[in-house]
Amino acid sequence: MFKKLTLACFSVAVFSWPVLAQDKTFSLQTPDVLTDSGFIKHLLPRFSLKTGIRIKPITGAGDAAFGDKGVPVFTQGDTVWHFDANKGPMTDVFEAWLLSDIGKRTIEAFKPDGTPMFSADVSIQETTEVAAITGDAVMGEAVGLKKCGRCHVVNDTNRMKAIGSTPSFALLRGFDDWQNRFEAFYVLKPHPAFTQVKDVTDPFASHLPSPIAPIEVTLEEIEAITAYVATIAPADLGAPIQSQ
Repeated sequence: MFKKLTLACFSVAVFSWPVLAQDKTFSLQTPDVLTDSGFIKHLLPRFSLKTGIRIKPITGAGDAAFGDKGVPVFTQGDTVWHFDANKGPMTDVFEAWLLSDIGKRTIEAFKPDGTPMFSADVSIQETTEVAAITGDAVMGEAVGLKKCGRCHVVNDTNRMKAIGSTPSFALLRGFDDWQNRFEAFYVLKPHPAFTQVKDVTDPFASHLPSPIAPIEVTLEEIEAITAYVATIAPADLGAPIQSQ
């Protein structure tokens, strides 16, 4: 009786897993030149390991594609590869990951002959397309103070309540890639350890409690925060130090 029960439980677990996994899967059109080089087999499993999102590479049209349209994400010699996708939580996470520091390091870590085949620096080849900012800036200020203000200085109202070693919103606004940083902050350290994005991130492991009180946000709130930051004047850090 015990063996039958164990076997039944095992069967349920095994056969129910693919159904759950399908909820976090999308298809990606990958040109032969990328597939044949081994780059796709290098890139996609590392993304899935970090996020739990599975990507199915295909040759035909899919939910997303690497090609000559969309957001430039890496180069191969003189070729600039772009990422174009139907907007959705899974493809948005992949795009943000490609543009993040860890995504860029993963891209440039592909060295089949000891030399990087791809570069994550697309600034020389062409100007990065910047997504239109459509969020509610007023809501973004309120959400930023409530959910980011315990660490970051959002505005003068919480200047004495934030952590001094954490960059302020105004300082971050001065970075060239500030928009990407805010839109994808939840994949940039240390945020994944305590941030939950509805319908995007996996729940925290029950045996690994968050070191601080978790932050729960929605994609709409992230868009609103980004819209608010767009209204902030970059921090004036003064003139650069001149060497003697």
